[in-house]
Amino acid sequence: MTNQAPELRPRSRAVVAIASVYALALAAWAGGLAVLGAIVAPTVFGIVPAPTSADAMTVVFRKFDVVAITCAVVALLAEAALAWRGGRTTRADLARAGAAAVAAGLAVTVGAWLAPGIQDLHRLGAIRGHGEAGLALERLHRYAESASKAELFLLLVVLVLLVVRTARPPGAAVASDGDAPRRAPSSSAPV
Repeated sequence: MTNQAPELRPRSRAVVAIASVYALALAAWAGGLAVLGAIVAPTVFGIVPAPTSADAMTVVFRKFDVVAITCAVVALLAEAALAWRGGRTTRADLARAGAAAVAAGLAVTVGAWLAPGIQDLHRLGAIRGHGEAGLALERLHRYAESASKAELFLLLVVLVLLVVRTARPPGAAVASDGDAPRRAPSSSAPV
């Protein structure tokens, strides 16, 4: 006898497909934030002289804002689809949805308010920390940096909760007292 995996039910296939699209959107979004914040921005600001470095990074961040907001929309649609097709909703599902919604809100805040404000101040010649415009630029930059770090943290939480949810076998009972879920005995046991 061979041990073959049971065929996925149509509902299970749909949930796996939705979770896969969701995970890809999260990976692009979180990966982009991490690469821009940890590698690209420090490298450009460290090598390219001001104000050219600020001009270049403003263009890069504005383009990434479109990617982040698009990924946020895909993630929220996937979250809604999981709620619709995924069966019983758990506290972890609600936590994941809440974290995804807050991360999406942060992406929109950065892309629609903070980044355009930074871009406008750069166009006016503001230099971080110098004069009134420079202080405003510093403040917006600090807000954008903090929002992006919070966004990245939330996306990692969402990804972990998505993996935990997807790894849970369909129909598996969730233990409430900390014990492992109980399953019916297998009918393919040797005689």
